[in-house]
Amino acid sequence: MYLSWPRRVIDLARNAARERYLEVPLSQLALPLKLQDHAVFESFWPAGNKALVSYLHELVETGNGPGCWVWGAAASGKTHLLQAVCEKSDDCAVYVPLALLADAGPGILDGLSSRQFVCLDDVHLVAGDADWDLALFKLYNLVTDAGGSLVATAVAAPRECRFGLADLASRFSLLPAYRLSALNEADRIKALQLRARHRGLDLPDDTAIFLLNRSKRDMMTLYALLDQLDTAALEAKRRLTIPFVKETLNSIR
Repeated sequence: MYLSWPRRVIDLARNAARERYLEVPLSQLALPLKLQDHAVFESFWPAGNKALVSYLHELVETGNGPGCWVWGAAASGKTHLLQAVCEKSDDCAVYVPLALLADAGPGILDGLSSRQFVCLDDVHLVAGDADWDLALFKLYNLVTDAGGSLVATAVAAPRECRFGLADLASRFSLLPAYRLSALNEADRIKALQLRARHRGLDLPDDTAIFLLNRSKRDMMTLYALLDQLDTAALEAKRRLTIPFVKETLNSIR
């Protein structure tokens, strides 16, 4: 599927129950984007971030609010929450992953203010570029004037993202700001088990602890391993026991 210019943005999170691909022409390149089936509110473990999750729920339900600025380390759940907003809002939202689309230029932001919810992921990646700063400034004002909501993510607070346009940093600083808290070990286990249940799997405590002790502990890595274990368990018709997980991890490394 191709979206014709000037609609050069990606509408994601249509059906969070399965994975699919959209392809968008970036210059001469067709870029496939895999939608994550876990990126819904129901599969997000909210420990330490309940205020943010509650705010986003209310924002989507009521449509009232300016949006917010969400910041935190890589693999802390920012993309998950943005796509959850889009999944819940359906055609009223648009998701723009700047890590993938920055090279397409700021023109991809044209026309986005027609959506109730505009979700910009990894804004820090384009901060400081004069053209992007100006385009973001215009988009912020257009969304605000239209009564929409702008939800943006970055690795830092607005004034720490090194925007070249001071007024842009000031505008973003007006948004409610939430810092995503990292999960402790107990909550990592609960987050993994929630993700497993969302996929129809049972992940016992001892197996989850074994998995944490045999891999990197960031959630992106852990979720990726769980996805691989899901596929392997389905093919082998096995449960996620420690022997099976050990055997599978040895085979994929």
